[in-house]
Amino acid sequence: MPSPVSNHIGGVFVPVRDIEAARDWYCGILGLEPGEVLFGHIYVLPMRDGSGLVLDSKGFERPHDAKPVFHFMTKDIGAAYTYMRDTGVELVGEIVDGVFFNFKDPDGNLLMVADVPLAPRS
Repeated sequence: MPSPVSNHIGGVFVPVRDIEAARDWYCGILGLEPGEVLFGHIYVLPMRDGSGLVLDSKGFERPHDAKPVFHFMTKDIGAAYTYMRDTGVELVGEIVDGVFFNFKDPDGNLLMVADVPLAPRS
């Protein structure tokens, strides 16, 4: 019997304290226009490709701060690093191996920008 569960990730949840502030920050670094908050605590970032990114302020206990849960893609790691630095994003170290760097969002979630995919592109 084939599995009724798809091998596609529908969304990655990121815990945030203030949904409107988080929406505005993420939209700002991604160059997106902020949209409507759902149910008073959820904001789904309109991502171009791949899984959705879901900000959720309900039940915030602590950030994802030990390892990045996902990474944003870039075609120019140097330009991405410079952009994030120049916009005041909290960078965590330098570019590693010429392919990625880590940063924190205002809630302390550890995130990454990389110019290599972790999974095959289709």
